[in-house]
Amino acid sequence: MLLICSIGELAISQSWEPLFNGKNLQGWESNGGAAKYHVADGSIVGITQPNTPNTFLCTKKNYGDFILELEVYLSDRVNSGIQFRSALKPASQTVYGYQCELDPSQRSWSGGIYDESRRGWLYPLSRNEPAKEAFLLSAWNTVRIECIGQEINTFVNGIHASRLVDDLSDEGFIGLQVHAIDREADAGKEIRWKNIRILTEDLEKYKTPLDPRVPEISYLKNELTEWERDHGFRLLWDGKTSNGWRGAKLEAFPESGWEIKDGVLTVLATDGGESTGPGDIVTTKMYSDFELELKFKISKGANSGIKYLVDPTLNKGAGSAIGCEFQILDDANHPDAKMGVKGNRTVGALYDLIAPKNLQTPWRKKSFNAEGWNTARIVSRDGNVTHWLNNELIVSYDRFSHMFEALVNYSKYKNWEQFGRWAEGSILLQDHGNEVSFHSIKIREF
Repeated sequence: MLLICSIGELAISQSWEPLFNGKNLQGWESNGGAAKYHVADGSIVGITQPNTPNTFLCTKKNYGDFILELEVYLSDRVNSGIQFRSALKPASQTVYGYQCELDPSQRSWSGGIYDESRRGWLYPLSRNEPAKEAFLLSAWNTVRIECIGQEINTFVNGIHASRLVDDLSDEGFIGLQVHAIDREADAGKEIRWKNIRILTEDLEKYKTPLDPRVPEISYLKNELTEWERDHGFRLLWDGKTSNGWRGAKLEAFPESGWEIKDGVLTVLATDGGESTGPGDIVTTKMYSDFELELKFKISKGANSGIKYLVDPTLNKGAGSAIGCEFQILDDANHPDAKMGVKGNRTVGALYDLIAPKNLQTPWRKKSFNAEGWNTARIVSRDGNVTHWLNNELIVSYDRFSHMFEALVNYSKYKNWEQFGRWAEGSILLQDHGNEVSFHSIKIREF
């Protein structure tokens, strides 16, 4: 209530520029699909249409830093969104850029941030589940988007939904989406927008106080934000040198086979074997309770892994060092995806032990980009461990439980005493003979 009141008080003194005159679509143009927009009762009305791609009613003017506020009404469970800092691909005239999601489905990710026709989900509300209750169906909802420099924050009915830091686009048009539909039954559904206004001056003075409970997600490359530093994160790799890392079976960093270039750490392809090339690399420091996050990208058919609680003194012979593994794999093109038990060797799995699945929205598949960058996140605290793939929870276990012990006893790790229960261990990036790249490796300890 305090947040809602503070927004109302600020609005009195702000000099808003209306983007919609309440009478016609002056200053707007349609792009993408063929869905229609018109004005009725002081609102812009978009109507879903079959057999056409996403359609966007876009401002003719571009905006960089701004505070945007509008009201939106969805009477049915049809998806929509608000584009900002967006543009058109010249060849296809496809709209791309940031989108504040309007999601009245069971998933309830309204206020989350999606990168339309580019990178996909940047801030899903799987990372901020309390905000899922903010959007109301068959009612007018107030949406506020604040873009100031690299910081992007969204609010739905006064509730802080997304807290994103990204530097890919710094300006573009604003657009109102009529989403493509798959079912004829969804044809003719309406989305309404009104009271669309924007503020472009004195933004620091009028920005909304942020909810400290809402986690920040950053896509800055090898750089920590102020929020991350304040919350104890540090870079585990500096983006330039091999400092803090060594070969798992070496005293120093491998002399070849691992490439550092343009802020990306890459294990180069060899023969596809497990640690038969330059070998795994491990941190020189041990970790127990931590939150680890990094970006990774695979080549076609690649296999690799992120291991934790690793004891580099074990297995001095052939193969990889021993520890719990967040599997990195091209599920579609590597045979290991069909081995193991019911998917426990696919991307994101606790390798050979627990198969990944979407634990927050179980009717959806796990999110993975086979051709671009993905976010891996591992949280280990008081024995409880979670794997997150692209900010969605896919694995959760207690490494001190009887169930975990039983899983180990029927896995390839059964002969390693107290596997996964060691007090601490190194972080490891695996050489499995295929090209895999990493960057923005950061960690905080609990």
